[in-house]
Amino acid sequence: MRSNQSKDPARAARDRLLRLERQAKARAEATAVTDGVAETVALSRARGQAIAEPTPKRHRACAQPYRRQSGLEWLSSKGRIDAAGKAAGERYGWAYRRAKLEKPIPSTLDDRVRGPFVTPSIEAVIAHGAGTELARRKLGELRRRLLRQTDLVAACDLICGEEKTPREAATGEREAARLEAVLKVALDILAGGPGG
Repeated sequence: MRSNQSKDPARAARDRLLRLERQAKARAEATAVTDGVAETVALSRARGQAIAEPTPKRHRACAQPYRRQSGLEWLSSKGRIDAAGKAAGERYGWAYRRAKLEKPIPSTLDDRVRGPFVTPSIEAVIAHGAGTELARRKLGELRRRLLRQTDLVAACDLICGEEKTPREAATGEREAARLEAVLKVALDILAGGPGG
């Protein structure tokens, strides 16, 4: 027995037309998303950010997304710093970011900001404070190894701590090249000393 759809050619034509319209709309949306991603990546690169290309996959659903690279990752991927320099920069970056978190417990009078306020345990507060103090001491030690030279410290703060690329942190190509050269000197110092 044949279905009602095959008996009614007008209905079959309408269903086919609707299906084609849905497919066209889906293709247009996919194209708009792809164009939007491409524009965002281009603008990010124009600002000096390093964007890692997605790894090509056979199936689109499994494709990896674009990913912003830190300055150290970008320099390492380009062969501009060695593994020891990258490791020294990562240690500096960890200490910088952890020491920068001076207010770990948010203060508010409104308990509806992120749900009810849960008082942290005293052990958690002490552990967090101890970790932050350790990071402050480590950052101070690393800066002393750089002889507190402002250019060396600033380069490490921007690229290791803030995770910017040299081009993103600088005002122009010449300044980016100078910043990269200063960073290499700083990373050599940090990687070469005891505990580096």
